[in-house]
Amino acid sequence: MSVGKILAHKGKSVMTAAATQTLQEASHILAEHRIGAVVVTGAGESVAGILSERDIVKAVARGGAAALNETVADHMTKRVVTCVAASSINQVMEVMTAGKFRHVPVVQDGRLDGMISIGDVVKHRLAELEHESASLREYITAS
Repeated sequence: MSVGKILAHKGKSVMTAAATQTLQEASHILAEHRIGAVVVTGAGESVAGILSERDIVKAVARGGAAALNETVADHMTKRVVTCVAASSINQVMEVMTAGKFRHVPVVQDGRLDGMISIGDVVKHRLAELEHESASLREYITAS
């Protein structure tokens, strides 16, 4: 299965943040929407960075509460690993595992087109296993 099929089911809505916003503002976005990361967009909806819960925790651990007044640009990951709708779920799982991150922005023609999370991948994989199991049970009982 491809990333595009998961996006077709879950939607392409992605919460974003401006590089100039504070970590406090970004943390409110994360908490309000119950998400683990926001994409930082640049010109033309390009992906300029990503800010995760982990980035905010590291900033506060280093700078204390004062870090919450610093900008997203100061703490975001600038070298963002992205994928495209045609990417396979297996490819995305490998990338997430190797990079030890949980969110991968989906791009199309250099523009943000969605986001896939480890939760999306696990949900898909569980549904796939359940379908295989049901098919095997049906095959066995039909024999």
